[in-house]
Amino acid sequence: MSTFLLEIGTEELPADFARLALPQLEQLVQRDLREARLGHGAIQCTSTPRRLALTIRDLEARTPDLQEDRKGPPAGQAFSDGLPTAAAIGFANRCGLAPEALEVRDTPKGPFVFATVLEPGRSAQELLTVWIPQWIQGLQGRRFMRWGEGDSRFSRPVRWLVALLDDAVLPVVLESCDPPVVAGRDSRGHRLLAGAVPIAHAEAYADALAAVGVQVERRARSQWIHQAVEQAAGQLGAQPDCPPALYDELTDLVEAPLLLEGQVQDAYLDLPAEVLSTVMRAHQRYVPLYRRDAERDPLALDARNSLMPRFLCIGNGLPESAATVQRGNERVLKARLADAEFFVQADRAVASIDRRDQLERVTFAEGLGSLLDRVERLEWCTDALLDQLALEPATAVAARRAAHLCKHDLVSQMVGEFPELQGVMGGKYLLAEGEGRAVALAVLEHYLPRGAGDDLPSSEAGSVVALAERLELLLSIYAKGERPSGSSDPYALRRAGNGLLQILWSQGWALDLLALLERATAHWSQILPACGVDAPALALELADFLRQRLLSLLEEAGVDPDLAQAVAGDTVPLERVLRDPADARQRADLLVALRRSGELAAVQAVVTRAARLAEKGSLAPTVLTAAAVVDAALFEQPSEAAMLQVLNSLEPIATGTSAERYGLLAQGLTAGASALAAFFDGDQSVMVMADDPAVRSNRLNLLAVLRNQASVLADFSRLSG
Repeated sequence: MSTFLLEIGTEELPADFARLALPQLEQLVQRDLREARLGHGAIQCTSTPRRLALTIRDLEARTPDLQEDRKGPPAGQAFSDGLPTAAAIGFANRCGLAPEALEVRDTPKGPFVFATVLEPGRSAQELLTVWIPQWIQGLQGRRFMRWGEGDSRFSRPVRWLVALLDDAVLPVVLESCDPPVVAGRDSRGHRLLAGAVPIAHAEAYADALAAVGVQVERRARSQWIHQAVEQAAGQLGAQPDCPPALYDELTDLVEAPLLLEGQVQDAYLDLPAEVLSTVMRAHQRYVPLYRRDAERDPLALDARNSLMPRFLCIGNGLPESAATVQRGNERVLKARLADAEFFVQADRAVASIDRRDQLERVTFAEGLGSLLDRVERLEWCTDALLDQLALEPATAVAARRAAHLCKHDLVSQMVGEFPELQGVMGGKYLLAEGEGRAVALAVLEHYLPRGAGDDLPSSEAGSVVALAERLELLLSIYAKGERPSGSSDPYALRRAGNGLLQILWSQGWALDLLALLERATAHWSQILPACGVDAPALALELADFLRQRLLSLLEEAGVDPDLAQAVAGDTVPLERVLRDPADARQRADLLVALRRSGELAAVQAVVTRAARLAEKGSLAPTVLTAAAVVDAALFEQPSEAAMLQVLNSLEPIATGTSAERYGLLAQGLTAGASALAAFFDGDQSVMVMADDPAVRSNRLNLLAVLRNQASVLADFSRLSG
């Protein structure tokens, strides 16, 4: 068993490349090892900004010999008068054998020619020498480049290569690089320290680089950064604002991490905290520090009560240069914050209502007019939503005002420089101008959620405008004929659909989405005549799109796929799903709870047995009452009367509107198990498919009503098990 080391040395790699390349490299290696049948132990891929490294432990010296029988042409075609024909000779040549070595064997389809082929094993060294250039060429990423006169493409120029099998250098040359790169045993240390770092043995790789200050193990480097940031922040009584994406980026920007602390000039704390943190995180990759016990006000106009006048950063320099690097970081941050201060002052000099008028000069999308046109459509959606939602008058007023002003900051200088602050700056500017807090908060929140796992709007006015924003986007982009397909979704329509449903669930609002879509598509066909909108078809397409989003969200929330299909799948009428999306979520949650408690199986058994026979009848699935379709005078056994009693007890639950009706319905169905068992089995059982048509229809209707009442909860035919 050997240890194999491959190090691809490069110029400074983009921070996101390693995160994308390491899984690819591991997959390529595993594929080739598997296909070659070369035994191995652990595969480890790691990286620093200047290298990708691969280690394979317990690698076998060679692949085993492979003996296999290959089937050739029928014997009648392979031999003529005992001599091999052209077919036999060709088959033998392909197998590397003489025709005399072929055998004739009987098979179920008659005699055929077979060849026993022995494929000798190959050494690991031979295979690795071939694979290494292929692995490097097989890596994919964004913005690959060529350099010099060579044809090689990579994220950054490849400058050295280490390829060791234990202590032996593999004879690998990357001919397509300029200059050609020849594998050796010399790595390189920190970029500020010249000189080669010889690797005596593949197992000594990490220790050799650690000796020159390089932490080559990416996971260990990430843990060190996490611990250093948390420890430093804790000593300052602060909470670091370092999301996972920034931790990943910091990990891939340094190979000798060094924690530094810097100062923020006091005057800049007059800027909003989000401005300071965005400048630090997005532009400088610094870690802002929030006061641990401070309450964060999303509309605060300054950072004095929330942000500390300090920041942390992870350097890649030498410890003796820490003070110089710190001063340089503070100087760069000061210049950035001075620009931000100028942007805020320039924006505050223009009234938000005047910025709204400037939206007319900015195109939203081809065929959909300007951003101002979009805002006016968004205001219409807000009115349509408020017509359905029974909200307080003050909330409705705030929502309408927020919809009117929600996009004004898109033409502000601050958002032009920092697009991620859209909405945030809009809300703060409005509050500073004297708009009500409810309006300002709604403008800030109408972008929420920005993606999976993001916060949802906390205010009702903000939720209404957020719904309107997503509804307008879906209607307008679909009206102009664009659809999300595969991985292509340039307008983030799937995210918009998800957000719309998540907001409804969060607020617990019963919103008739189907009626809203029908009304909105009719309006869109009038205001966008050039798009040729077919209102009914567009409403149906959007409704189906939202059904798919609802199913996806349920599964992401941990609902089993069959349960999600039972409450919102394509066998459930669209009207049932979209007349109240919050209702679908409630039913799904109940089914999940019933399955976890083991109670769902009993309910499912009752409904499935009834539904299977009910399909032989003709009762409409909307009939929930037995009175008009079941005639007690036709009963021949007490079990039929008992079944009717069950249906009558379930009727007020199935037709009711109380919040507890679904749980009560599940309990009632479970309780009806004994009546159904007596109906089918035992001394009082009946033959459902009786000879008398009236009796047969009566019994089928009993079962069909039970099925229909159960379908108020779910389509039980979609459940597995």
